[in-house]
Amino acid sequence: MSEGRCPVLDSSGSGIHELATKVRDQGPAVKVELPGGVHAWWVTRYDVAKRLLGERDVTKSAHEHWPAFREGAIPPGWQLISWVAMDNVSTSHGADHHRLRKLIGKAFTARRVEQLRPRVTELVNGLLDDIAAAPDGVVDLRAMFCYPLPAQLMAGLVGMTEEQRRQTAIAMNRMADVDVTPEQAEGVLAGWRAAIVALIADKRANPAEDIASALIAARDDEDGAKLSDQELIDTTFAILGAGSDTTINFLDNAITALLTHPEQLELVRSGGASWNDVIEETLRVEAPLASLPLRFAVRDVELDGLTIKQGEPILINYAALGRDPELHGGTASDFDITRPDKEHISFGYGPHYCLGSGIARLVASIGLPALFERFPDLSLAVDEDGLQPLPTFIMNAHTTLPVRLTAPLPAGS
Repeated sequence: MSEGRCPVLDSSGSGIHELATKVRDQGPAVKVELPGGVHAWWVTRYDVAKRLLGERDVTKSAHEHWPAFREGAIPPGWQLISWVAMDNVSTSHGADHHRLRKLIGKAFTARRVEQLRPRVTELVNGLLDDIAAAPDGVVDLRAMFCYPLPAQLMAGLVGMTEEQRRQTAIAMNRMADVDVTPEQAEGVLAGWRAAIVALIADKRANPAEDIASALIAARDDEDGAKLSDQELIDTTFAILGAGSDTTINFLDNAITALLTHPEQLELVRSGGASWNDVIEETLRVEAPLASLPLRFAVRDVELDGLTIKQGEPILINYAALGRDPELHGGTASDFDITRPDKEHISFGYGPHYCLGSGIARLVASIGLPALFERFPDLSLAVDEDGLQPLPTFIMNAHTTLPVRLTAPLPAGS
């Protein structure tokens, strides 16, 4: 699939903002090389991304609109296969997307999300109690707070057992690893599908008050259609990802931003800014998803003299969009919760806007103030430069978030 020299996206996850800055002025989209020699148009400009995300001539369905996938040129062991092989609300197009979105959207209404408040509060308090019991006062907040809070919440909503949650968590973690072998890539796809198949079988036999049971029973009001088995499996997995993966990274990035900008944290504590300011500015400057595979041109798309040809893949770089100087000026890359305009599309835009965005904001609005109230002397246990990015160009967060819960003792004490 070689088409000449073009940038190769770094699988280490380092320098994602720097590379986007370098290529932003090269055109409305820049062709980059993905694992396996696959080429895609990489979009780092806010206005271009917003247009493409709302464009009818751009789809997420590899099954319908990516010739290389349909014709077998993309092997089953391709490193990103799990992102394009799904058949669910996140990859469907047109009437199919409308049908699926209507069937599952009832689980994510504002009223349903608000009903989760007591459960989120309960989970937050329990996790903070566990953190407070750390023997040496130094913990990995990603592992002990950012990760389990949304993961446990969504698993409970879907109706998973702890073992089913563990199996799908393994798969979700591996999906972002772009350096897997072909055998591992196939195993990730097979692994998460097997876990969801087991969940669906259990819920068919023992329906309960959970999302999985509701999806099994759901019918379209107009024609009585139900989700196919494939749609049911893949949509259940997509719901888990929509409510957990992005929120994990979101919490990680918000905590990191406040700990590395203590003057901003003090503004919140003094009432000079709100937690909502923290939430929206974090989403703007550190989108939880970096570059999310993939979209495809249904027909030729013209962009300021550049043509994305029918069937060509498109990769939206969400981590770059809120940092676009054309939108937020010369300070676009600065974390500033007093910024009056925090416009972003870090949860997407158009028909595929993230269903889990309301849950993410609820979790952050409860979890962040509770964490900083419980541990007022919270600080990083390493230098900022010591925080390691997730080794992927798909997600934007850290491998660990080591913090000290209490102020260190003075030297010589």
